Amino acid sequence: MGLFDSVLGALNINANGNATGGDPRAALIQAVLGMLANNQSGGAGTLSGLGGLGGLLGTLQNAGLGQIVESWIGTGQNQAISGDQLGQALGDDQLNGLAQATGIPQNDIAGHLAQILPGLVDHLTPDGQVPQSGGDLGSEIGNLLGGFLDNKSA
Repeated sequence: MGLFDSVLGALNINANGNATGGDPRAALIQAVLGMLANNQSGGAGTLSGLGGLGGLLGTLQNAGLGQIVESWIGTGQNQAISGDQLGQALGDDQLNGLAQATGIPQNDIAGHLAQILPGLVDHLTPDGQVPQSGGDLGSEIGNLLGGFLDNKSA
């Protein structure tokens, strides 16, 4: 079981679908999943200005991290990314928004993202392709979290 799986396993989902786990990365995963499901750019909220999964991946690719990002989308092994690389690509405003949304200190956000983002993108692109519509991504996120909801109610 990888780090991503162990963090997802630590997610406790309440009746409202909100993460209540003790691991601070649970709140970060929830915030990032919410952002990835939002394909709109320029909206108010955590990372919403990036334009969903495609926007996030494009931002990382434009920052020179394309080969790393492609490894997450592809079916092979995920390449690691550093917190510094993510911090430079996303910028202080995006990291600050995540810090405020999750309660995780801004200095720690990029490091946590570096641990969870490769596995998260990998899980959301199971066929080696980025879903083209919000509906497809919404289904993937629903399936990802739905398994945990089912496990919690069993």
